[in-house]
Amino acid sequence: MASLERDLLLTERDFSRIRQLIYERAGIVLAEHKREMVYSRLAKRLRHHGLIRFSDYLERLEQRPDAREWEAFTNALTTNLTAFFREAHHFPLLAEHARQRSGGYRVWSAAASTGEEPYSIAMTLSDALGGNTANLEVIATDIDTEALARARAGVYSIEQLSRLDPALLRRHFLRGKGRQEGMARVHPELSRRVSFNALNLLSPSWGLEGRFDAIFCRNVMIYFDKPTQKRILERFAPLLKPDGLLFAGHSENFSQITAAFRLRGQTVYQLPGALTDV
Repeated sequence: MASLERDLLLTERDFSRIRQLIYERAGIVLAEHKREMVYSRLAKRLRHHGLIRFSDYLERLEQRPDAREWEAFTNALTTNLTAFFREAHHFPLLAEHARQRSGGYRVWSAAASTGEEPYSIAMTLSDALGGNTANLEVIATDIDTEALARARAGVYSIEQLSRLDPALLRRHFLRGKGRQEGMARVHPELSRRVSFNALNLLSPSWGLEGRFDAIFCRNVMIYFDKPTQKRILERFAPLLKPDGLLFAGHSENFSQITAAFRLRGQTVYQLPGALTDV
């Protein structure tokens, strides 16, 4: 059966194969009702290659396991819904936690998207530590390479920043002038403390060195099935320092998945006790 839409042929078999491939590649579970979303997002890739059947596109992918098109396929099916200081109740707790720790403070933003979350983390920590950014580090990762490119640029419209406190905006952003009017860039002093890298949470090795004081993994677990969620959470535990924090999304409940963490606050978990070295 073809899609209700337009010119490209998406059969039930094609849709089932797409669901299987994105699950294998990224752990994302696509529900049955996502068919039209899949059509609209992947249609651009088919037209880019001059194809009219999804089956031909999928055959190309499967014949070339290492092709760069896999990156475009994954990017197209990744959802990037984010904002500065989204789920605002997390950030005062992060600031309090940072002020209580000695030495440097390291955070991993595991679903960084276009950068709003890691920059919100960096702003919170800079202000909590009295502007001393030398002792903070934010590692920001995402599977979507296009989103990461926008995050690295650190440029946002004034509209995207409209809900920020004006004093915060003055401290941490530079307003554009001339052709860049209406835009703002993250201040270099802050952006140099945030590093962006592509990372698939399903990869057997994440390549992360050292431990973190906090991990943000918000609103990404909802796209995984329960066994995948459990595996990822249990891999987080040895990457956290004792009493480290794990921040979840508003609709995620990690207590039902693993006993590795204890609930500390609203969608915030803490790693109890000391762990052996990674």
